[in-house]
Amino acid sequence: MFFDIAKDYPALSIVTENAAVIRQELDVLLKERSRIPRYHDVDSHQEMISRTESGSEWRVFMLAGFGENIPANAAKCPQTMSVIARVPNVVQAFFSILEPGKSVPAHRGPLAGLLRYHLGLRVPAENPPVFRVRDCFYTWRDGEGLLFDDTWDHQVINESKELRAILIVDVLRPMPAPLHFINWFYLFVGARLYYLHGILLPSLKRLAAS
Repeated sequence: MFFDIAKDYPALSIVTENAAVIRQELDVLLKERSRIPRYHDVDSHQEMISRTESGSEWRVFMLAGFGENIPANAAKCPQTMSVIARVPNVVQAFFSILEPGKSVPAHRGPLAGLLRYHLGLRVPAENPPVFRVRDCFYTWRDGEGLLFDDTWDHQVINESKELRAILIVDVLRPMPAPLHFINWFYLFVGARLYYLHGILLPSLKRLAAS
């Protein structure tokens, strides 16, 4: 069900190998967790899976999107950005933070042209959240990487009383040369204009000014 990182996208192994360094920068950010925006504040299209009435939030700290770094955020995580820069064809990168008890309902990502990588950074030791992808279940582990297709039906079942934090890196799905170019053009030209400059950057600027 899940992809083999070493076989299918070996460049991502460098991210896994640097988990300790990345976690150090994350820990600094988490000291002011309340200032990290909720996912649906950054991207209103995520409201259905992000918004909750329980008070527990899904927060995201965006680092890069569609070939462009988020300058203010990237500056706070120089070592993480240095590692990510060594991975070719990164579409998006961000820290994903689930507060205690925040689950994520079943959903599918909209972009079949990418693969999604998770790196466990802060995973509760007691009753850790469970990640379901189709009919397979996975439990994040600190320092362990996971690669899957975001268009597959997936959800997070979280009854933990502690925070769960991971790094998410989206990369172009490996394809033969002609299809790779079409996929690259669609994501880094078309989707870049729509999502990065139409949604992500304006939202982050608005949040920074508020």
